[in-house]
Amino acid sequence: MKAFVFPGQGSQFVGMGKDLYDTNTLAKELFDKADEILGFKITDIMFAGTDEQLTQTNVTQPAVFLHSVISALCLGDDFQPAMVAGHSLGEFSALVAAGALSFEDGLRLVAARANAMQKACEANPGTMAAIIGLSDEQVEQVCQEVSSEGNVVVAANYNCPGQLVISGNVDAINAACEKLKAAGAKRALPLKVGGAFHSPLMQPAKDELQAAIEKTQFTTPRCPVYQNVDGKPHTDAEEIKQNLIAQLTSSVRWTASVQAMIADGADDFTECGPGKALQGMIGRISKEVSAHGIA
Repeated sequence: MKAFVFPGQGSQFVGMGKDLYDTNTLAKELFDKADEILGFKITDIMFAGTDEQLTQTNVTQPAVFLHSVISALCLGDDFQPAMVAGHSLGEFSALVAAGALSFEDGLRLVAARANAMQKACEANPGTMAAIIGLSDEQVEQVCQEVSSEGNVVVAANYNCPGQLVISGNVDAINAACEKLKAAGAKRALPLKVGGAFHSPLMQPAKDELQAAIEKTQFTTPRCPVYQNVDGKPHTDAEEIKQNLIAQLTSSVRWTASVQAMIADGADDFTECGPGKALQGMIGRISKEVSAHGIA
């Protein structure tokens, strides 16, 4: 069974989507519509901007969303998912591709999410770090030990066995990284992100995004969407909405999502969007399935 998956922030690159824009009339129409909805020419930054411009959260998130959604929609009849999932921001791409959200509403929500997260980062500076080579339980244990009054660090992204991303305020992340290295982590790498995504520090952004999500119409998707907060399949529009609201301050349960998709029959995963990060994670979750980009 075919599953389609959509990446999150971090996979962006200058030039992304330009080939689609130049060769596909549907892509051109959607990219032009996006410039209009956002009120600035994101296409100029995506196709020919600088890395610095592209890494600003309020540009990165809509850029990755647009590249992912448009590359899926341009497949036409070849886009026949039995199930979909997206990593963090990618969940919005998955919901649009599966028809639970319109393209326009999805883009507006992603722009609102990016702006809300940017503000939350400025109000509560934080960061994230990738921890390689320890079990989930060991990482969770250290996060608990380090977290105290005024110090927050949590397991944010369960990417694949032996790779977990932690999120929190800078001092807590630094303390956790030292402890995790002492506990035998192969690597504890601080990530170049603007804030503590998927942690309690994102509460102000969650409140702001919740208001936008509640005003938006969701419909039943064409196939189950495996959501980040619980790693389970959802088709009920109201449930999808609530899980999306919870997502910003909850962990991304990517390993559980992929395992559930495989248990439900997925054996072929197509990553729609920039980069190959999800293909790498899926390969480490299961050797039995095929994972590739759009051919």
